[in-house]
Amino acid sequence: MNDLDDLPRRGRSHEVEDEALAAFQRRLVESRSFVLQTVDRKDYGTDCQIEVVADGCATNARVHVQLKGTEQPLKADGSITIEVQRTNLNYLLMQPYSFYACYHVPTGSLRICLVDVVRRKYEQRGTPWTEQKTLTVSFTDDLSVDRLEALAALLKSAVTASRDRRISQSGPRPADLSKAMRRAIPDVHVPADKLEAALLLQQLYDTGADDVIDAAFDRFAAVLGADADAMAPAYMAEINRGMAGFSHAKTRIEAAIGYLRSRLDGGRFQVGSLHYSIGNACSALGDEDQAKTSYEAALSDPTFRDNPGLSAQGHKNLGTSFERLGDQDRALEHYREALKLNPDLPEAHNALANHYIRIGRYEDAISHLDRIVFAERSQGKTTAVVGWRANALFNLGDGRAAFRDINALVAQADTADWIWPWCARLVASFGRSNLDNAEQALTFWQRFVRAHPDNAPARRELLLMVFYLRKGGRDVGRSYAEFRDDFDRHIDRIEPEDAAFLWDRLGHWAQDDDDWAEAERCFRKAYDLDGGHYGYCLGTALNFLDRYAESLPLLKAQAEGIQPDGKSWFQLGIAHAHLGQSDEAVEALEKAVQLDPDYGQAHFELGGARWNRGEREAAIEAWTGALSRFPDHELAPRARELITSI
Repeated sequence: MNDLDDLPRRGRSHEVEDEALAAFQRRLVESRSFVLQTVDRKDYGTDCQIEVVADGCATNARVHVQLKGTEQPLKADGSITIEVQRTNLNYLLMQPYSFYACYHVPTGSLRICLVDVVRRKYEQRGTPWTEQKTLTVSFTDDLSVDRLEALAALLKSAVTASRDRRISQSGPRPADLSKAMRRAIPDVHVPADKLEAALLLQQLYDTGADDVIDAAFDRFAAVLGADADAMAPAYMAEINRGMAGFSHAKTRIEAAIGYLRSRLDGGRFQVGSLHYSIGNACSALGDEDQAKTSYEAALSDPTFRDNPGLSAQGHKNLGTSFERLGDQDRALEHYREALKLNPDLPEAHNALANHYIRIGRYEDAISHLDRIVFAERSQGKTTAVVGWRANALFNLGDGRAAFRDINALVAQADTADWIWPWCARLVASFGRSNLDNAEQALTFWQRFVRAHPDNAPARRELLLMVFYLRKGGRDVGRSYAEFRDDFDRHIDRIEPEDAAFLWDRLGHWAQDDDDWAEAERCFRKAYDLDGGHYGYCLGTALNFLDRYAESLPLLKAQAEGIQPDGKSWFQLGIAHAHLGQSDEAVEALEKAVQLDPDYGQAHFELGGARWNRGEREAAIEAWTGALSRFPDHELAPRARELITSI
């Protein structure tokens, strides 16, 4: 042999590695679920990364793989074992769903062992394995096309959920981030192992984590199989959410109906319970006719019917279907039957309470609402009960108790979008029923505006509440000048038609303080925004400011058309009188006393107008008549003085 032909030999181990990689690539191609994306140039514990392909699209959802090949014989149990460095396991654990793949050369088979499975087996042994240098990986499961497809679906769903969660957390304004975080549904890592995934799903369902199950539904389906018995809790969670009004996953609820119906004839499940769950699913979809039929089928099943707890719930839900179908009498029969079977059934008490609220029997509604105690998984139902109770308490005139419920609801407003609007409607309806309510309503609106600074109706209600309390004689804790600063912060964000009335109320506050210049400013704002009857107050303020030429056209429009009452004609008469228009003044003041015979000031001013027109006897007659009718009027002394001097 030529010395130059003495070359490095290629060991059998390299050939086995190449065979393993080739077999692995062939299996990926067969699955059409993954592509081999990279082979690590610097192998610290990963031989390659494979990327999920979904609907012909690359997804950038990747999983790390450590690929092994061996010619060793199978163990007695048919398994293959490989030694790996413990640091290699730790390295792979940094990425979800990493796995070991092993190609067995003698049999030409591929095996898979998930990294999580290796870790869990060692932890279950209770030995200090974290101090070991090496670990044994046991391969028993085939790396089949089906297994790769399931893993691809699981990984794609997990990566998508992670992406959506990142986006949802980066989207809100900083001020809203804490609210978004409190509403965020906890993320759960769904194991790729079927047994572990099934146990996790059942535990989540038993603890009422329906939202968590919903968020991970596709991942559980990928691992367990959409039609597996172990998927039952996932379908039940979707039905629960639909019944509570939280789910928009119509297709999943429809799938749940098919899933449950497919088990009616198998003999492995209690038929009545299946019909009951089908009824719930149909009700969640709004198909109350079919829901009623399913509930009736459940109640006709002896096993279901003879269980008081199940039967009570069945009667309650059947009653709900009758109610939604318009048969209130049948609905009430079933609600009451449900309470006979289970006197503490919260859903039945809630249904009857809502019925009594609708017909105005608030005492009866309260008696049922106070008996409702939902389980922890029904937190949304509990807050709804508090909302209805606040409504009933307001209608019963118990504002103090109603506001206690309102405050309890507002404390949980970050958990449900309906709470703030519901409470706002109640407080807007009952907040000005009396002054005690108004004091608490003012605090509510202050909180509402802080939480919703762009809500114009809330700002309007806040200002109205201050005016209402002040008019009722309650101390609002601020002078006119101090309140005006608050007013200016709110008024520009309020719709013009609402702002006009608020400017008018502010003007009356200034008027009460005898600040007619400020009153005129406010009344003019109201008039400029909405015209009409606001011209009377503006005209009156101008009269008090001796600006009669400006007030005259405004008051003339009021007296002759917009507000033709005694007060309008009186103020018009005053304007004419000060402008030296005696004939017009007499005519206007005569109209005032005709329209309002008890208007004392108009009677006295009419005497003055007649005097100014030169009608001395008519003036004395007017003053004499006024004195006889209004002897204690503030103008009476002056009238007596004039008559005496004449």
